[in-house]
Amino acid sequence: MDPQAGGSAASVASTHSTKRLAAFVADNTGLIIEEWEIFARTLTPLSAGMTSLALRDHIHQILEFIVEDMRSPQTAREQTRKSQGKQEKHIGSTAAESHAAIRLAAGFAIDQMVSEYRALRASIIKLWSRTHPSIDREDMENLTRFNESIDQALSESVSYYTKEILQSKDLFVGILSHDLRGPLQAIVLSSELMLRVGELNDRQIMLARGNIESAERAGVLISNLLDVTRARFGASLPVTRTAMDIGFVGHQVVDELRVLNPTRTIVLDTSGDLKGQWDKARIGQVFSNLLGNAIQYGFKDTPICVTIVGSIEDVEIIVHNSGRPISGEKINTIFDPLTRADTRNQAGEANLGLGLFITREIIAAHGGTIHVTSSEQDGTTFTVRLPRSKAKPDLHLA
Repeated sequence: MDPQAGGSAASVASTHSTKRLAAFVADNTGLIIEEWEIFARTLTPLSAGMTSLALRDHIHQILEFIVEDMRSPQTAREQTRKSQGKQEKHIGSTAAESHAAIRLAAGFAIDQMVSEYRALRASIIKLWSRTHPSIDREDMENLTRFNESIDQALSESVSYYTKEILQSKDLFVGILSHDLRGPLQAIVLSSELMLRVGELNDRQIMLARGNIESAERAGVLISNLLDVTRARFGASLPVTRTAMDIGFVGHQVVDELRVLNPTRTIVLDTSGDLKGQWDKARIGQVFSNLLGNAIQYGFKDTPICVTIVGSIEDVEIIVHNSGRPISGEKINTIFDPLTRADTRNQAGEANLGLGLFITREIIAAHGGTIHVTSSEQDGTTFTVRLPRSKAKPDLHLA
């Protein structure tokens, strides 16, 4: 290390110089960078195999930006705009954005990258305070400018990181919605054509129908993954409100599931005004997911009860089944994606646990709420409230 660049912490602490903060940073970059690397080395496991050069990525340029920014003239209006995150960005990539790009490519999480800036801020203030026993008004102004500069660099890094993640999400969604749906549609169409025009034996007919069913199940899974991806990245599920009757949709779904599950008893009871403005297809998903859950996890010899009640302000949907109760510990995570009270249904088939998560997001997009209760005595009950208005109350569980 160049001795002019910084030296040891002891030498910095022992000096009696009272340099202003910008000058201190400029004259002690070596020591600051050394502490940066020491902290970056703790961001395991990704940092374990990284070289010193990789860990110090762009810190020289970031420090140069901080010093230059602190020394540049700044009006009160400019300071206010910067504090509000409205600082105009320079043309081209900044050192902070380049740092974010490399950390993202290396697999660092965003909180790890943010922690580097937090450690850098603390390190510089700690080292400077050792040489600065007293602080005057100008020092306080310098410290404010320093924090603004750090925050500006942090903001640029986080903004770039987030933008890249969102672009990756959009690419993932695009692949799911187009590149995977296309081959599945081709499988379905070709299999249907074979059934219509081909002279097939019984085994070939069975295989063709199996292809269609498998492709359709894969299509449903893709749709579920698309919904989960949108929701997990902070985007609410898209809903298109049209005039509809929830009771009619409930009857449709119940009838379909009765055909698919002839050995199960599904009882439907409706009352009150069930008309309003909702997304018909999405509400159908809610019924299908809740009833599918009840069929999978309810006792086979007990009925599944569906009750739909319309009131002045909302419509209530209640789906009840008798079965093994959900524990108090697991009931709090039952609506989380990839987490279920039981990852296998009664037939022993694995379940990704996307249905209830998507159900919750659909209900939230309509401004509604969903609750679940479960016990040995009373069974498991899901209660959905969908308001007739577009208000969006907080979603909570019971």
